[in-house]
Amino acid sequence: MSIKTFAAIDVGSFELTMKIFEFSGKNSMREIDCISRRLDLGSDTYAHGKISNEKMDELCRTLKEFGEIMKTYKVEAYKAYGTSAIRETENFAIIQDQIEQRTGIRVEILSNSEQRFLDYKSVAAKGESFRRIIEDKTAILDIGGGSIQISLFDNDTLVSTQNLRLGVLRIQEYLNRFDVRKSRIENVIDEMTMAQLSNYKKLYLKDREIRNLIVIDDYISPLAVKRAGGDSGKAVISGETFDKFMEQLRSGSAAQVAVSMGIPEEKVPLMFISAVLTGHIADLMEVQQIWMPGVSLCDGIAYEYAEKIKMFRGEHDFEKDIIACAVNISKRYMGSRKRSETLEHITTTIFDSMKRVHGLGKRELLYLRLAAILHDCGKYISMVNIGETSYNIIMATEIIGLSHTEREIVANVVRFNHSRFIYDWQQGGNGGLDRSAYLTVAKLTAIIRLASGLDRSHKQKLKGLTAALRDNQLILSVDTTEDITLEKGFFEEKAEFFQEVFSVEPILKQKRTF
Repeated sequence: MSIKTFAAIDVGSFELTMKIFEFSGKNSMREIDCISRRLDLGSDTYAHGKISNEKMDELCRTLKEFGEIMKTYKVEAYKAYGTSAIRETENFAIIQDQIEQRTGIRVEILSNSEQRFLDYKSVAAKGESFRRIIEDKTAILDIGGGSIQISLFDNDTLVSTQNLRLGVLRIQEYLNRFDVRKSRIENVIDEMTMAQLSNYKKLYLKDREIRNLIVIDDYISPLAVKRAGGDSGKAVISGETFDKFMEQLRSGSAAQVAVSMGIPEEKVPLMFISAVLTGHIADLMEVQQIWMPGVSLCDGIAYEYAEKIKMFRGEHDFEKDIIACAVNISKRYMGSRKRSETLEHITTTIFDSMKRVHGLGKRELLYLRLAAILHDCGKYISMVNIGETSYNIIMATEIIGLSHTEREIVANVVRFNHSRFIYDWQQGGNGGLDRSAYLTVAKLTAIIRLASGLDRSHKQKLKGLTAALRDNQLILSVDTTEDITLEKGFFEEKAEFFQEVFSVEPILKQKRTF
C-alpha cells in the first residue's frame, strides 16, 4: 500500500507551524513531525493594518526553512494557509505574491468561515471522542488571534455559528496600547468582552441548554492534552478544575507560570487571555464539562487533504452542517420552510436531469440547495426589494464551510432569482466574481427561476414533478389534478432565460387535468 507524505502549514497570528503527516491507507493519518516558530504578525496587522518589513523578512526566512524540511521528508504535497494576521492586512495580495516569489511557497488566504470549518474538521478527526460529545448539547469555542467563533450543536447538528472580534492578540494589542496594569488586566478584559457576550446570549442562547464546551486554541488546549498524558480524549475537565487552573494563572508572575506549566514565557499573557475568555463563556453557558482536544488548524488542513485524495473518510456529515446553518438563517428571517423544501426538491430534480448539459458538480448542487433555502430571507426587511435585501443578508451572515466567493455565488443566485440578471460581471454587478463563478451564477439562477415559477402560488402543487432531458428539450411532467394556470404562466415567463443559458427548451406537461 502506498504511503503519502503531506505538509500542512499555518501562517498564524502568533506562530508559524508546520506539521508533517503520513497517510498509509484508508482512514490512517499519522503526524510524524511538528515544527513551530514564534512570529507575532498579528500585533502589526491589528494595530497598523500592515506587516513590517522586518517581520516580512523573518516570515520568508522561516518558510524557506520549512521548504528545506519538506525536502528531507520527501513531502509529496503541501498546503499553506494564512489566517487573520494576513487576511486583515491592507495589502494581502502583495504579501502573498512576495512570499511566493521569495520562498516558492504559495500561501493561500483563508476566509474566517473556511478557517473555522477546518478547525472544526480537526476536532472531528478525533473520531469517537468527538462523536460522543457532539451528540449532546454542545458549543465549540474556537479562539484565534483576531476573533473567536462560537458554534452551537444539538443532536449532532449545527444550530448556529457566530464570529466575535475578541481574539487573544487583538485584546493583547489593546492592553498594550492602553498600558493596563497587571492587577487590572482581568477586569479590563471583562469589560471589553462582556458587552458582546451578553448580546450574544440574548440573541443565540436564550433558554438553550449547553452541557459541553469544546475549546480550540493554541494555548490552554495543548496544555490540557499534555497534562492528560498526551491523550486528547481524556483532556476533559469540570468547571471546578478549570477554576483551579485560573487561580494558578493568577497567582504567579509570567516567569513562574511559565516554569510551572512548562511553556515559553512569552505565551503566558496570551494563555491568560484565552483562559479568561474560556471561563467567561463557560460561565455564560453554565456548561458541565470542558473538552480541550489540543487540535490545530494544521490537523484540519491534513484532514481535508486526506478526504480529497480519498484516503480518509470521516463519519460526520459536514455538508449537513452547512445546510443546517442555512436553515437556521432562514428561520431567523421568517423564511417559509415548506416553500424552501418545495424549491429544493424542484431545483434538485432539474439539476440532476441536466447534468450532461450544465457540467456542474456536487459542490454547485450545494450552492443551489442553499439558494433555495435562503430564497426569501430578504422579505423580512423588504417585501419589494427581496433580491437586494436577501443578497445583503447572506453576505453579512457567516455560513461556516463556505468561502467568501462561494457565499457570493449563493447570494447572487438568490438576488437574481428576484431581480434583473446583470450580464457583464466585470462591471461590478456580481461582486467581482471571476468568469467561472459568474457562469455558475447564471446556470444556477436559470434553474432556480424556473423552479420558482413552478411554485408561484406557494401551494406546493407540483410535488410529483419528474424531469427528463430529450434532445434539446427538458420535459417536466406533473401528475396533479389541481389548477396550475398560474404556474404555467410564470413557467413560460421564466423559460426564456433558462433557454438562453442552456440552449434547452423547458416544456411543462400535466398528466391529469382538474
